[in-house]
Amino acid sequence: MSDRADSVSEPGLASTPGLRHAFFTRNGGVSPAPFDSLNCGFRDGEPRANVLENRRRAAALFDRPAESLCTVRQVHGRAVARVETPWAVGEGPEADAMVTDRPGVVLGVLTADCAPLLFADAEAGVVGAAHAGWRGALDGVAEATLEAMAELGAAAGHTVAAIGPCIQQVSYEVGPEFPQPFRDQDEANMRHFRPAPRDGHFHFDLPGYLVARLDKLGLASVAVVARDTCAEADRFFSYRRACLEGDRRFGSGLSAIALDG
Repeated sequence: MSDRADSVSEPGLASTPGLRHAFFTRNGGVSPAPFDSLNCGFRDGEPRANVLENRRRAAALFDRPAESLCTVRQVHGRAVARVETPWAVGEGPEADAMVTDRPGVVLGVLTADCAPLLFADAEAGVVGAAHAGWRGALDGVAEATLEAMAELGAAAGHTVAAIGPCIQQVSYEVGPEFPQPFRDQDEANMRHFRPAPRDGHFHFDLPGYLVARLDKLGLASVAVVARDTCAEADRFFSYRRACLEGDRRFGSGLSAIALDG
């Protein structure tokens, strides 16, 4: 087993000078099944030492110590934390996004089908990371993150955004009641739903919905890493896949971004 954390990148962010990012896969860690192997979230039944080692390996990809990696207690909301100094593991606030203008601070969000969003205004020296499930996406966690970045000097026209690996529409079947909050927000949102084989059910396009919202904000670019966490069992963790397989134990993948420093 490799002792290097495995990840995928987004070309636009990768070519932006002055920052680093990674959408980590489930590979390259030390956790045994069913958390195998780069589980970066603390789960019942997973030894804490394994998670700490996995986080250390992830931070090493940024040439930073594990203590530089910040994560929050995610609650499917829209609260954004401003990071000035990294906090101890497990002591982050309840939030679903973070922003910073401090070089060397690694912002990380945990997902297992929800969408990880990474943002950067390299000219202003500001980055952000957000966790967006359907509820957070609907409530505007992406917009809240960009607002918090603007308070640090970022400009929408200079900001690049990337939506990382998440559950794709073909894998995301929802019940008949699910579309209503999206329809209440805007009838045009129904374009992100298509009928599923089961009567009255739909397939929801989470990344497409996020792109549509971000496209209204005048960003420099919005990119999607079109990888399906539910379908790609060998590469990504998935809550939905775990449920379908009858075992609700699953790991959490990390997506992270940092200013060089």
